[in-house]
Order: sequence, then structure tokens, then C-alpha cells
Amino acid sequence: MKHQPGAAITSLPSSPTDERRVRMIKYSAAMGVRLVCIAACFVTPGWWLLIPALGAIVLPYFAVVVANTVAAPIGAVVERPAQIVPYRAEGPLA
Repeated sequence: MKHQPGAAITSLPSSPTDERRVRMIKYSAAMGVRLVCIAACFVTPGWWLLIPALGAIVLPYFAVVVANTVAAPIGAVVERPAQIVPYRAEGPLA
């Protein structure tokens, strides 16, 4: 019988509320970077303007993709009775 250190008997994935909160934080951080890119467009001269402009245009797509990606539930592997090996006593009575 395998025992995974730190794994509880009843490990459950994170709740939908917690998962939604994490995804909203990721999306908000990406949109914050986009605001910085937009602000940089006003102060960046010449051809360098393309870098923050490209960031401001492309970043929303990646932010939405990352925010809509749902993490796979992390839980312990379920042990089935057929996988448990019976105990065999070793000694003179066995």
C-alpha cells in the first residue's frame, strides 16, 4: 500500500469560489500590465512605441485565455480494495 506524504484521506480540490478568486487575480494583474502599456504609449518616442502598443493590443487575449483556464483538481489517488495486498504473517504459524 503506497502512502503519499502530506496527502490526506479526503483530499478535495479547491472550491469553485477559491478557484474563481485566483483566476480573477491573474486577470486583474494582466489588465494592470496592460494599463502600464497604454500609459507607456503616451511617453514612448519613435519606433519604440510599437512595444507597449503591441503589449496593449495582444495582452487582453492572453489574459482571457489564462483567466478561463480551469486547473485540474489535485487530489489523492483512490485506492481500490483489489489493489490492497493482504497481510501475510511470517513466522512459525504461517
